[in-house]
Amino acid sequence: MKVKRSALRHGAIAALFAIFFAFVGAGTVLAAQAHMDSALSSLQTALSELNQADADKGGHRTNAIKLVKQAIDEVNAGIQAGK
Repeated sequence: MKVKRSALRHGAIAALFAIFFAFVGAGTVLAAQAHMDSALSSLQTALSELNQADADKGGHRTNAIKLVKQAIDEVNAGIQAGK
């Protein structure tokens, strides 16, 4: 059974496109991970600032600390899911 050259050429082109888009997709994942890392750093800075703040501000500081810790946990989970 002979395979036409055009069929082989189309298959090779399709394989090259698949490889190219696999690398492009991997780059997108890495870029998204960089944003997650940046968000984590910002949240850790926010938590540090909240911990250093003076008064409780009517319970809002305590609630903000709780929510920022929750956000840190979610970002960490997202980073792990993206690996």
